[in-house]
Amino acid sequence: MYTPVLEVNLGKIKYNARKIKNFCEKSNIEICAITKGFCAELPIVEAFIEGGLSFLGDSRIQNIIKVKKKFPHVKYMMIRIPKISEAEEVITYADISLQSQLEVIEVYSQKAISMGKVHNIILMIDVGDLREGVMPEDAEEMVGKILSMKGVNLIGVGTNVGCYGSIMPTVENATILINLRNRLEKIYDIKLPIISGGATSSLKLLRENKMPKEINNLRIGEAILLGEDSNNGILLEGYYQDAFILKAEVVELREKPSVPIGERGYDAFGNQPEYPDKGIRRRAILSIGRQDVRVEALTPVCPDMEILGASSDHLIVDVTDSKENTEPGSIIAFRCAYSAMLSLTTSPYVEKVFNP
Repeated sequence: MYTPVLEVNLGKIKYNARKIKNFCEKSNIEICAITKGFCAELPIVEAFIEGGLSFLGDSRIQNIIKVKKKFPHVKYMMIRIPKISEAEEVITYADISLQSQLEVIEVYSQKAISMGKVHNIILMIDVGDLREGVMPEDAEEMVGKILSMKGVNLIGVGTNVGCYGSIMPTVENATILINLRNRLEKIYDIKLPIISGGATSSLKLLRENKMPKEINNLRIGEAILLGEDSNNGILLEGYYQDAFILKAEVVELREKPSVPIGERGYDAFGNQPEYPDKGIRRRAILSIGRQDVRVEALTPVCPDMEILGASSDHLIVDVTDSKENTEPGSIIAFRCAYSAMLSLTTSPYVEKVFNP
């Protein structure tokens, strides 16, 4: 077996997809299933579709184009604020884009007109996370300008929380979005049918029966792929958390002190980590490193193993207390959190295997 390898269980992803779809449909919420976290690998996209999710979202136009060519029937949302330079591709392949900058929307309007198309957009509203979005008090004027443009069709409002400022979804910030939508509809005598109220972290409100009924769209990736809500620190009950398993090979196994010896500076990534003195420990070095994966988002499948650290090419694991027979050539498995999955699927040095 070539290593390192990321093994993906498509059946578990399909199960999670179907479960989250059924859960959200009870509250009349449509899911936009996010494909960016795994580079829109086609076997995983197919598992989404077979699980009942054919409204997809991605932040890379290259991924959208790849999927649309294979599955032309799916609906796609461009979830990163699109670039001016990619306007033609976005209008051609994305059914909807999230927008927040008037100058960008103006370019998309003109480009769509030149292509003989009308492009659907959702205006992003910043309710406190301070990533993308117009501030609520500025939205009314901006919407007036958008409505004067041909070539673009405003179909809703959306927001993002948790990804930059770590602001959590609440009834209060959801209500800001809902009230704004209602005000815009009244002022301009329009209908804005979509209120896209967040991502996986918003599911907590839904589970607690606190989600306002007006929220009718969520952009979900992590819950489907990993059965996890990392913003809230929750493993979702009844979902698979092990659809993505990294396997890496032991290349060195030795007993060494637990504290590095000599004068200390910074590591290769500009950090100066602390090393607790645990005496002599049995340490395995694996053939994978920070160039391939965000190490902090890995958890050894064997609970008696502990990740000590990593360089760009090597991962160091304490196997002293493990009951497994570890030797050079052995394989150690890890469960992946979201950022580990993201980096592993991006790395060309990691083999990907899709198991049904």
